[in-house]
Amino acid sequence: MVSVVLHLSWQWSLLEDLLPPVKLTLDDRVGRGCGVPSNLHETANEERHLLMALCAMGGVFPVDIWVYPMVPASKVHRVLDSCRVYVAEEQTFRVGSEQKQQRTDDYVKMIHKSKIKLVAVVGIALSVASLIVHLYLANSSGEFIYYKPPLDDFYGQRFKFKMLWGPVGSLDLLQPYANPRKSYPVPSDSNNGYIYAKIYGGFEKIRSSICDLVTVARLLNVTLVIPEIQESVRSKGISSKFRSFSYLYNEEQFIAALTNDVTVIRSLPENFKEDRKKNKFPIISPKNSASPDFYFSEVLPKLKALKVVGLVITGGGCLQSILPPSMAEYQRLRCRVAFIALHFRPEIRALGNRIIDRLRAFRQPYIAYHPGLVRDTLAFHGCAELFQDVHTELIQYRRKQMIKRGLLHEELIIDSSAQRRNGSCPLMPEEVGLLLRAMGYPPNTVIYVAGAEIFGGQRILIPLHAMYSNIVDRTSLCTKKELSHLIGPESPLPSNIIQPPPVKSEEQLIQHWKKAGPRPRPLPPPPGRPFYQHEKEGWYGWVAETDGEPDPPLIDLRNNAHRLLWDALDYHVAVEADAFFPGFSNDGSGWPDFSSLVMGHRLYQMAYGVTYRPDRKTVAGLFDAAHDHLYHQRRNWTAKVRDHLNKSLGVEGLLLEYQRSKVASFLSHPLPECSCRTSNHVETLVGIKGSDIELLFRGVDMCPEWMTHDLVPVLLQSAGAKDNAAVENDSGGDDLDMEGQTESDEGSKTDAVKPSEQDEEMDPDD
Repeated sequence: MVSVVLHLSWQWSLLEDLLPPVKLTLDDRVGRGCGVPSNLHETANEERHLLMALCAMGGVFPVDIWVYPMVPASKVHRVLDSCRVYVAEEQTFRVGSEQKQQRTDDYVKMIHKSKIKLVAVVGIALSVASLIVHLYLANSSGEFIYYKPPLDDFYGQRFKFKMLWGPVGSLDLLQPYANPRKSYPVPSDSNNGYIYAKIYGGFEKIRSSICDLVTVARLLNVTLVIPEIQESVRSKGISSKFRSFSYLYNEEQFIAALTNDVTVIRSLPENFKEDRKKNKFPIISPKNSASPDFYFSEVLPKLKALKVVGLVITGGGCLQSILPPSMAEYQRLRCRVAFIALHFRPEIRALGNRIIDRLRAFRQPYIAYHPGLVRDTLAFHGCAELFQDVHTELIQYRRKQMIKRGLLHEELIIDSSAQRRNGSCPLMPEEVGLLLRAMGYPPNTVIYVAGAEIFGGQRILIPLHAMYSNIVDRTSLCTKKELSHLIGPESPLPSNIIQPPPVKSEEQLIQHWKKAGPRPRPLPPPPGRPFYQHEKEGWYGWVAETDGEPDPPLIDLRNNAHRLLWDALDYHVAVEADAFFPGFSNDGSGWPDFSSLVMGHRLYQMAYGVTYRPDRKTVAGLFDAAHDHLYHQRRNWTAKVRDHLNKSLGVEGLLLEYQRSKVASFLSHPLPECSCRTSNHVETLVGIKGSDIELLFRGVDMCPEWMTHDLVPVLLQSAGAKDNAAVENDSGGDDLDMEGQTESDEGSKTDAVKPSEQDEEMDPDD
């Protein structure tokens, strides 16, 4: 009995182990709709109920007797096998369901994460778009804080260099060509006599006057004696090593270069020298606008009668700038004199080349800037109020002298601000610095300040130094020894130290005491502050002592001669500069100025070079519009400045220069007489059509074959080499009408003063 019970218990436990999972699994599958067949479900229930009944019966009757006989064995085994199969299938299904559920969960998580990433990407995109819009608006209407490299990040250093340093593509077809075009006879020995001349004025007046003088000598068919530069005669204390002309220029080059144009000699023949000392020859003072008819009617008859005539040139020239078209060869003669014959003496050229080499020591380009702050020019235009203190008084005193001498027919007191707005005053160094910064020149740009005279001193250059650190001049690039070698040996000047009063003896003091009168006497006032010697030297020393400017001492005369050397040195450096910016040119006074001569020389020698020609009236309007925020300019203001200055480099700038400067000075715009073009298709090359291009290039001849095939490729190759080298190391006045110029002789006169009074300044050694 016990064995039966144990056996039934074992079977019951076996069924409990098998059937409950089957029931749960089936119920679970049916409840979830997993598609279990209904017949299998019914069969399982029937078999389960049968087994449960058998087990119940086994509790009363012995199983060995009752169970096995009543239930077939095959039926029991089939039920057990079915249960095992169901269990195995359910386990497989459960594993598959779990894997499927895991994949579903992973997909849901991936979708969730993808949505987060999408939101993040959309947010970043919106932020970038908002930032771009903000920068665009700020760039259009914001403030120009400081230097911004123009398009540097997008187009590289090469585009930046070409934009700032050239070459100017619209002018690269112009080449220098001042040779005669037609039959041009050489001078003969049988001519109309001799002309000698005295030339007064500074460097620019001397250079322009020499060119006019040679042209007049060719016009009259006379022999020219080398002119005497009165600022550099030996009586001014210069070195005995030089004569007046050779102090600046090379005499041998001057004579040799003009062999086919004019006969040039160093001095008059001996028989005429004696007559000159006796003042037997007439002296004529032509004005700078003298016409050819004046020389034919006034000078030529005297030449034929006496064979010698002297000229005194004071206005920076002696012949009108615009000549009739039939005299174009005389205009080319002016160019040959200015650009070929007038070579500086070897010492000046050598030192100038050394300065250029030092400026380009790091293979970087440089800008030459001439402020144009000259006392005479400032006084002529009434720009005194632009300065302060003693400088204003000095300018007004010089203006008063000009009015007294008849050189100026205006009031003494004039509104300097109105003159500045009209373009009659120079651009101040601070304004030039702002213009260069607006153009995009970086703060480390090398700027060479040219000019022997900068009225106002270094103090007026302080704002420019604040914007650009590499401001240099000849004194910072040359040693004192090099500059003294250029001057040459000079004799020491007599000392003008104020001697103290002589010491009185004891007897003299007693006599003075006895003659002094009754006692007690009031004490004398205390002595004033003594003026030291350094306070009395220089052009400003007289201001605190006298109301009138005294005669210049010998040291000032010598310094004026030295200024000619400094101007010549700076002229050489400015012509060869990579870019030139004038502070004051074409002032309308009728006198030649330094900047205009440099601009004309650069136009002749390399028309494609970067030479700015700003309109001071336009620039003054731009600065007045942005007066409240000069150092924080808005972008639209910067764009206007760039547009104006870029236009001044090309055809538009040359047209404006032609209208306002050539009437006053031919050398400031020697076009079209002294140039040629390398192509017939002008409009195609420069990209400009219409009357402007026709007006500019009208009369410009075609270059000869040898220039077209040889010279132009060399120039382009040199420009390209300069471009590559720099890239590797970088990683005014109112318009004038030329037709209003007449050929009357009203602008010239024969001086009525005695020849002895006119010729007393002539150097006897010459």
